[in-house]
Amino acid sequence: MASASLIKKAYIDFVLTHDEKPKSVYSFTKKLKITEADFYTFYASFESIEKTIWVELLSETISEIEKQELWAQYSSRDKMLSFFYSYVELLKGNRSFVAYSLKNNKKKLGTPEILSGVKPIFENFAEEIINEGLESGELADRKFLSKRYKDALWIQYAFILNFWLDDDSAGFEKTDEAIEKGIQVTFDLFQRSPIDNLFEYGKFLAQNGKLKEKMGF
Repeated sequence: MASASLIKKAYIDFVLTHDEKPKSVYSFTKKLKITEADFYTFYASFESIEKTIWVELLSETISEIEKQELWAQYSSRDKMLSFFYSYVELLKGNRSFVAYSLKNNKKKLGTPEILSGVKPIFENFAEEIINEGLESGELADRKFLSKRYKDALWIQYAFILNFWLDDDSAGFEKTDEAIEKGIQVTFDLFQRSPIDNLFEYGKFLAQNGKLKEKMGF
């Protein structure tokens, strides 16, 4: 009996065995002994299977980390670190498919089409974490720039994913280091800095220009 899971597993097995997509839905379903109608009940195309797999990997990671007992107590920074460590751990069990999928769906500029379903989910997740940090005061609320924080985290997502695929260190130790350093630097930029203080002081002086006149400076 046809099912989304059966089709998905058969597709993964095919592309990893042949290093290419099936020639057609007809040939694929014939080998699987299901009808084309069965296939289209669950998926619109082979690309939609890959998109679904990527979405499921991301959604599973988010679901699992949010079940952690101490999740609510984590800072925004620690939540994002936890996400990336957990995500890479889950990807390890699907490394061959991840490598195949990205290799065959490369895009020089912008997001590969197979990650089009992943991006909004990741950005919503990141935005929730960022908003928590802004409300708690952990992160600096900067006019205009705060709305771009999620974009910086999406860049980290793409960087870490590609770094991991090229990582040949034992246990992917270099990827763990890349996650640690990348997220720490990114969140350091999200927090208040001496530059913020200098900017605020400059605004104060500009708004209180008459004070200088009265004091004779």
